[in-house]
Amino acid sequence: MDQKAQLAKLGLFDAKVPRYTSYPTAPHFGETTDSAVFSGWISNISPGSSISLYVHVPFCRRLCWFCACRTQGTQSDAPVEAYVEVLKAEIALLRRQLPDGITLSRLHWGGGTPTLLSADLIRDLASSITQAMPLAPRAEFSVEIDPNEVGDRRLDALAEAGMTRASVGVQDFDSTIQQSIGRIQSFETTRQAIGMLRAHGIESLNADILFGLPHQTPARMTESVQKLLSLTPDRVAVYGYAHVPWMAGRQSMIRSDTLPTPEARLELFETARQLFLWDGYRDIGIDHFSRPEDGLAIAQRTARLRRNFQGYTDDPAEVLIGIGASAISRFPQGYAQNAPGTSAYVRAIRGGRFATARGHAFGGEDLLRARLIEALMCDFRISRDEILSCFPVSATALDAMFAETRAAFPGMIALSPAGLEIRKEARPLTRMIARSFDAYDLSKAGHSTAI
Repeated sequence: MDQKAQLAKLGLFDAKVPRYTSYPTAPHFGETTDSAVFSGWISNISPGSSISLYVHVPFCRRLCWFCACRTQGTQSDAPVEAYVEVLKAEIALLRRQLPDGITLSRLHWGGGTPTLLSADLIRDLASSITQAMPLAPRAEFSVEIDPNEVGDRRLDALAEAGMTRASVGVQDFDSTIQQSIGRIQSFETTRQAIGMLRAHGIESLNADILFGLPHQTPARMTESVQKLLSLTPDRVAVYGYAHVPWMAGRQSMIRSDTLPTPEARLELFETARQLFLWDGYRDIGIDHFSRPEDGLAIAQRTARLRRNFQGYTDDPAEVLIGIGASAISRFPQGYAQNAPGTSAYVRAIRGGRFATARGHAFGGEDLLRARLIEALMCDFRISRDEILSCFPVSATALDAMFAETRAAFPGMIALSPAGLEIRKEARPLTRMIARSFDAYDLSKAGHSTAI
């Protein structure tokens, strides 16, 4: 039986599973985690710690049909300016609550389109953040860049604020595919934007592309990847397009009969994967690639690779605070998410309280299972010694979990005294294998396809 037939037999082309950027996943967050809980978790951060900060800017000049992020369109700067004032108010709330000596190891602006902000707004927001939480030595400040919405004045402001890394969304360079997903962005526009970034001293570059888009073929994927490789990004995320029009209404603009089958999606991903490997990139987890000298590759080699809401990271911080509408924070105690709707978020912050609307406090086996899943997603293996030394689980119970998972995926998992490992040919099943360690009911969560 060939690999594709084995994967089909195990359900890869039919399953819907989480992406596991958190555990438990966001659909299992509840409303008992409120602003008071969030405030307590903030106060419990150790003085002098380095933490991470994510800033969500939910505005775009146009709404791309493929996108399932929490965003809203605007042709006016007025709502953006008002929103930045609310972000500054949320930062002020944090500043009053945070222990002394907090610095930022990572700062990430996402959205939406952070480069929608004018140069003055960029300076104003960056100043508010660093006055409250200065950047630590060798901190990384990354910003999601829309090549259609960037220019020298904005890049001047970002460079002055200390930006070190840019993340450029590509999706696909083929014009037919761009038309079908409502995202017009030529290769030349992207090339010029990357040239401007490098002219402003921003050498570290991420890029995102998608597989599983309408009308996508291996030939079109090959052409887009080769164009992207000519721009020499340090790392690339190759995400599978998740068609969830019941969650993101704008995706109803994309005809489902133009989408590739699950089997074709796997071929598209493998086409991209081979091209990156041939060009010297390293596999990072299930869907990232990086140059050998990049931080992600180094973290992988030294067993420090982690996974969070932005994907794979080498950030060692135990605390990630998300500010802005819908932003999610992670603490050693659990997750906290701001109100998803901008109006509800704004009302809370203007009312002088944190906007936490839902979340999850860790309990039971949450931390154990979170680590089991993260280890598989990052390293494709679980160290038996690490789990037994770090978590209150017996060897008998852990071995039983391993055996149950191996039985569910015959021939795909290797067990040894060192632990559990996903065989190389079985790596497309990683999210499904990770699901076997998930104790929550996934039947009604509406997750995306496994490939």
